[in-house]
Amino acid sequence: MSVSSPTRVIRIGSRKSQLALVQTHWVQGELQKHFPECEFEVCTMSTQGDNILDVALAKIGDKGLFTKELEVSMLRKETDLAVHSLKDLPTNLPEGLCLGAVTERVDPADALVVHENFTDYQLDTLPEGAVIGTSSLRRLAQLRYNYPHLEFKDIRGNLNTRLQKLDAGEYDGIILAVAGLQRLGFGDRIHQVIPADISLHAVGQGALGIECREGDEEIMAFIKALEHEPSAHRCTAERSFLHELEGGCQVPIGVNTTLNDGQLTLVGMVASLDGKRLIKDTVSGPIASATQLGIDLAQKVREQGAQEILEEIFAAARPSDL
Repeated sequence: MSVSSPTRVIRIGSRKSQLALVQTHWVQGELQKHFPECEFEVCTMSTQGDNILDVALAKIGDKGLFTKELEVSMLRKETDLAVHSLKDLPTNLPEGLCLGAVTERVDPADALVVHENFTDYQLDTLPEGAVIGTSSLRRLAQLRYNYPHLEFKDIRGNLNTRLQKLDAGEYDGIILAVAGLQRLGFGDRIHQVIPADISLHAVGQGALGIECREGDEEIMAFIKALEHEPSAHRCTAERSFLHELEGGCQVPIGVNTTLNDGQLTLVGMVASLDGKRLIKDTVSGPIASATQLGIDLAQKVREQGAQEILEEIFAAARPSDL
């Protein structure tokens, strides 16, 4: 009489939001297909960014707003890996954790979604005073720079909540990620995909990042099966640029990357919060130099005045002495 060994259970940490679960269940399904001998279990939890919905993200800090609880769970060995929207994952990870894999990126662009009264307009034709909702300082700064005649209001909540606020008439339009709209089946709500020359996207936008414990070779072998190398190279350059500038949710930093014949081109932007100053530049080089390209571009924009902008933003964000 033979005794079968118990099935290996791998625990995947995820936020509870609808988008997070869609993304995590996709990763779960892909891992299950690659490793049918194992069982992949999703463990959900709420993060600080999920729980504080009445304050702008930039005002509550940005270090791990949507990741800290998932990371603590991994360090305690309650879960084995975590799935993140890569744009939410800080470039400085806690000691003992690492970015194990980057999945194939979908369209990283931003999108304009409009109220039914504004379907005849594009961003550049919206009437003066039209109210646009966004919770992103990056989007806000770039849109203020290009469309100073528009009004902007902060908007929080999950994607369904934001669409409900738009449809109720609280906003004339809102800016969301193309990737999130498509993943949740709202692709038909995309009124305009915003060109990169108007709105550079967030670092890592459109890709999923799978985080795990450093040195856990078994888990690393599982998640490397989902790595998409072209996306990983592009996101490495973007994250290097962000890391070198020490930026995050509190800083309007945008990027765009393209890969052609082994050459990676990285565009990066730093803007003032009021949108009156915007510095943008480009670097290109072999994909093997992705990290260095990010460093080089950060240096280029610094020399053109980005450092002054960053210092002003960091000084304003720092709590006053009591």
